[in-house]
Amino acid sequence: MDVVCNGGSNSVAFSKLPASASPAPAASDHKNQSSSSLPNGVINQVSSKKKLSMGSTNDTPQPKIVHGELGYVLEDVPHLTDYIPNLPNYTNPLQDNPAYAAVRQYFVDDDDTVPLKVVVHANGPRGIHFRRAGPRQKVYFQSDEVNACIVTCGGLCPGLNTVIREIVCGLNYMYGVKSVLGIDGGYRGFYSRNTISLTPKVVNDIHKRGGTILGTSRGGYELKKIVDSIQDRGINQVYIIGGDGTQKGAAVIYEEVRRRGLKATVVGVPKTIDNDIPVIDRSFGFDTAVEEAQRAINAAHVEATSIENGIGLVKLMGRNSGFIAMHATLASRDVDCCLIPESPFYLEGPGGLYEYIEKRLKEQGHMVIVIAEGAGQEILSQRLQSIDQKDASGNKVFHDVGLWISQSIKDYFGKEQRMAINLKYIDPTYMIRAIPSNAADNVQCTLLAQCAVHGAMAGYTGHTVGLVNTRHCYIPFNRIIEKQNQVVITDRMWARLLSSTNQPSFLEKPSKDAEKEG
Repeated sequence: MDVVCNGGSNSVAFSKLPASASPAPAASDHKNQSSSSLPNGVINQVSSKKKLSMGSTNDTPQPKIVHGELGYVLEDVPHLTDYIPNLPNYTNPLQDNPAYAAVRQYFVDDDDTVPLKVVVHANGPRGIHFRRAGPRQKVYFQSDEVNACIVTCGGLCPGLNTVIREIVCGLNYMYGVKSVLGIDGGYRGFYSRNTISLTPKVVNDIHKRGGTILGTSRGGYELKKIVDSIQDRGINQVYIIGGDGTQKGAAVIYEEVRRRGLKATVVGVPKTIDNDIPVIDRSFGFDTAVEEAQRAINAAHVEATSIENGIGLVKLMGRNSGFIAMHATLASRDVDCCLIPESPFYLEGPGGLYEYIEKRLKEQGHMVIVIAEGAGQEILSQRLQSIDQKDASGNKVFHDVGLWISQSIKDYFGKEQRMAINLKYIDPTYMIRAIPSNAADNVQCTLLAQCAVHGAMAGYTGHTVGLVNTRHCYIPFNRIIEKQNQVVITDRMWARLLSSTNQPSFLEKPSKDAEKEG
């Protein structure tokens, strides 16, 4: 089957690969082969030199990289048949499901892939693609043999219960799976707590609640105990919902499951309210967080405009990425200054934050500031002369930048009676995390959960599910854990924010000598 180039479509066909791919040719052999020596349109599978960095064994599986014509690259996901030969497959029970009988072309073709970038140069390579998510005509599990489990790890996020509900209901209603276990309390629940039997009746209305009915925790990751529990309980589908740290752990669980030769799929659903997971368009809960942040910003604006020289200061989530702060600022249009981790700022001197606050108060008599929790940590650490601390998940413990900067502003303007100000500080962090997801996030959570179920039933493993250019894909673990997604301050979106707030860019801090000369 030849490669098909459909420039106007997000779904791109490539040569059909067997479920169990053949061994990759040596790198030197691949380089020596000319394109003319191959049949037209044939895709060669080659091994990437990049390995998953989490593995501790010598037989750590390498990512599956497929190269095609015109610079086409497929970063494929593992399959059970990669390490279990002669695995039988079965007709997908959805073919007999009356709910889907009227849907034409409901099953996803194995050749469908989704490009990472849709904006490319006319003469440039087609670039990286991912396998499109969705139901396949053949599955590798019979309904009565499936023993699935679901675990949630890390911090809370709107939509967790929706994902849990839809995995349970998807397995039950679409594939007839009756055995689904909930792991209580995060990773440590695999070996230290009882499981919860999950049925459609149990999860019926949990999407209307915040948090997670399974409980969550940080840390507690002990690989051997976790995989021993999976093996002892006869679990053959593992659904892991969590952020980048959780997905790193899921990648290693997959490797150990594969090393033991277990017929068990390990599928991740990325969760981060900060939207800092790379590759995907956005993470679930982000829209809800931005929407709820508006309430805090609106309250700050009311407080600031109701009194002379009023300052409303709002701290929002965003340890390493300022997406919530940036999008909430753009949506609000009432914010005068937005501070995020990606854009360093300084307080004193020409062009500094203090000068800008004073200028704004003189111009309009009030000001609203939004600051992400990870912003200004370098300044704060220097002034407090503190030692870095880590939480149970290995994340750096940040100082409360909101409390610190609010006191710093008060001290600066109170000094020598420079200007009388009235500052109100609002921290809605836990209010935002704990609420149920909004309509948009509920729909996204539903589709992510169903795609995760379809992928596991089709035998795909060692991957996470995500939205790429509005299409759901199966993304290898190594792609979403290699770095964090951050705001690009040289991009158009940040320029739009600066245009909206009229704040200084803080890019050029004056030197001490220049300050003295001035």
